[in-house]
Amino acid sequence: MGNSALKAHLETAQKTGVFQLTGKGLTEFPEDLQKLTSNLRTIDLSNNKIELLPPLIGKFSFLKSLALNNNKLTALPEELCKLKKLETLHLNGNHLRQLPAAFGQLSALKTLSLSGNQLRTVPTQLSGLRHLDVVDLSKNQIQNVPDSVGELQAIELNLNQNQISQISMQISHCPRLKVLRLEENCLELSMLPQSILSDSQISLLAVEGNLFEIKKLRELDGYDKVRVLFWGILSFFKKLLVKSLLRLLRI
Repeated sequence: MGNSALKAHLETAQKTGVFQLTGKGLTEFPEDLQKLTSNLRTIDLSNNKIELLPPLIGKFSFLKSLALNNNKLTALPEELCKLKKLETLHLNGNHLRQLPAAFGQLSALKTLSLSGNQLRTVPTQLSGLRHLDVVDLSKNQIQNVPDSVGELQAIELNLNQNQISQISMQISHCPRLKVLRLEENCLELSMLPQSILSDSQISLLAVEGNLFEIKKLRELDGYDKVRVLFWGILSFFKKLLVKSLLRLLRI
């Protein structure tokens, strides 16, 4: 990208507080952005080739939304954790294996998307985020859900398409968790804590694509308290919709 084009984006960002430069093949975080550390509320650098997020990211003290989806990040700097006003962080489609130790200091964070990375467990740092609403950890390499998950404050947790074979019973103690997505993992029915059904705040559970049949789940105590979402139900309603449309066409 030419300097004149970047300059135009910077001038717009200075007025709007939003810097968006996606799909431009950038290999580095634009250093000129540090001129706008007190202006920017939103930065979106998705769909580029950025490998490193520099320490200067910690200077954007008024930043509320940061998106770096589909880049080549392998790690995040500790300085990121200085963003006390950050509410939304999208880092889907990178190569992240872990989060900074101080990640729990992102005290305003509400939405975290880390789908399509290389995480092997649910990061313990998430338990310290008291305002977290939605966490997407789908399409990683997570094999187990540790005890620390019981302190998670999220309302929705997406763990679809991982390699999960074990889940701590502490997950049923999550005080605000309403939606738990566990589709396409490696769970035996015996490894799914029954307390999720009988003694938790969870109202929607998605478990299709694991190592058990849904009809076996129906036999467990508490099944009737939770809305269990699986493709069989969706297929049924699709067929019902097609039949209804055909009837209408005949009329």
